[in-house]
Amino acid sequence: MQKELIVKWKIKETETAGVLSLLSELAAETKKEKGNLYYAIYQSETDANELILHERYADEEALDAHKNSVHYQTIVAGKIIPHLEVREVTFVKQLI
Repeated sequence: MQKELIVKWKIKETETAGVLSLLSELAAETKKEKGNLYYAIYQSETDANELILHERYADEEALDAHKNSVHYQTIVAGKIIPHLEVREVTFVKQLI
């Protein structure tokens, strides 16, 4: 069963430029993952410190592989999460 999630990041204002500089590598590496079906990162038009990630994986195993990947652990866990004010992860299912 596919796993789809929406992630909201609110970056500490002084850290936004640094976090934004990491996103290209994060997205490129994530999109190469075997079980990744969709990965997009959006920035709010009204708040440059707010990002929304939309992710879809083939199954729970693919999502777990993503969370345990070297690039996730290095970039997200190591370099991004420490600079966030808010991190919300919501699992969703498409209705229509």
